[in-house]
Amino acid sequence: MSYFTKRYHPSGTSPGTLANYENADKIPLMISLTDYTDTEFQEKDLAKAEECKSYLEKESVTWIHVQGDAEPDTMRNLGNIFGLHHLALEDVINSGQRPKIDEYSEQLFVVMSHAVKIENVNEITLEQVSFFLGSNFVISFHPGEHDLFEPVRERLRNHVGRIRSRGADYLMYALLDMVVDEGYPVLEWLGDEIETLEDEILEMPTNNSLRTLHQLKRTLVILRRMLWPQREVLNNLARNENALISENNRIYFNDCYDHTIQIMELNETYRDMVTGLMDIYLSSVSFRLNEIMRVLTVIATIFIPLTFIVGVYGMNFSNDKSPWAMPELHWYYGYPTVLIVMVMIIAGMLYYFKRKNWF
Repeated sequence: MSYFTKRYHPSGTSPGTLANYENADKIPLMISLTDYTDTEFQEKDLAKAEECKSYLEKESVTWIHVQGDAEPDTMRNLGNIFGLHHLALEDVINSGQRPKIDEYSEQLFVVMSHAVKIENVNEITLEQVSFFLGSNFVISFHPGEHDLFEPVRERLRNHVGRIRSRGADYLMYALLDMVVDEGYPVLEWLGDEIETLEDEILEMPTNNSLRTLHQLKRTLVILRRMLWPQREVLNNLARNENALISENNRIYFNDCYDHTIQIMELNETYRDMVTGLMDIYLSSVSFRLNEIMRVLTVIATIFIPLTFIVGVYGMNFSNDKSPWAMPELHWYYGYPTVLIVMVMIIAGMLYYFKRKNWF
C-alpha cells in the first residue's frame, strides 16, 4: 500500500522556507491559465509565472493551475504576484499536510487530499491538492502526473451550466467537488474487493486472505484519517461567513459537504464489514480445523485396535504349512519392499492432505 510521503524541513528551519526536494520520480512542472467571463474565454499554457500578472487587473475570473512538483522559484513568483502568504506556500511544497483551511486577510488557503487507485496494481495512493481563493482568482496545485481537473476545464470551454456566470468562489466549489467525488470510484473498488474477499473466506480461507484483509483494513483507516478533517474543511466553507464566498454560492459548498458525509458513511460501513470478515475468517479457520481433526481422529481410531494387535503378536507367523502363512517373511526383498511401501503410504497421505488444503 502506498500513501503520500510527508515532506518537512530540518529542525530549526525558518518558517516559510521554500526548498527543493530531491526526487527521482519528479513530475515536470506545467502551469496553465484559464481566464473567463460569461461571454469570453481564454486558455493558455504559461512558460513562467510572471505571464499571469497582467490578468490581475481584469474583471474576469482567473484560474491558475500548477501541475506537477512545484519549484521554490515558481512558488515565490506566484506568491509575489498574488500576495500569497509564505506559510501557505510552504505547506504546498511540504506535501502530506492534513486537510485544512486557513483564512488570511484577502484570501483563503485550502488543503485537500484525494485517494487514487493505481492502475493494474491493487494499491491506493493519496495526493495533496492545494487551493488559494481570492476575490477574482483561484490557484490550484496538484503534484500528480495526470490533470485531475480536466472535466472542470471542459465545462468552462463549452460554457456548460452556470460556472462561467458566477464568480471565483463557484469555481472553487467546482474544483473541491471534483476532489471529493474522486472518492466514490475508489470506495467502489474497495467494496468489490471486500465482496470478493468475503466469498473467498467463506469458501476457502488462506493466509493470503488474511494479508488482504489486513491491507483493506489499513487502507480504510488511512481514508478515515483523510475524510474527517476534510469534512470539517467543507463544513467551515458551507457554514462560516466569509467575504470571499457569496451567500448565493454557499449552498453549493453545503452540497459538497453532503457528498463528504456520504463517502464517510461508506467508509465506516466498509470498516465494519472488514471487522466482520475478520471474525468470519477466524470462525472459518476454526471450523475447518475441527473438520480436519474429526477426519484424522476417525482414521486414528480405526487403526488403534489394529496397531494394538500387531504390537502384541508382531505378525511373525512362520508356519509354512499354514494356508495363512506369510511368504514375504522369507522373501529376499521383503524388508526393503516394506520400507518402500511405508514411504509410499506417507507420500500418498501427504498428497491427500495437501489436496484437501489441510496444511
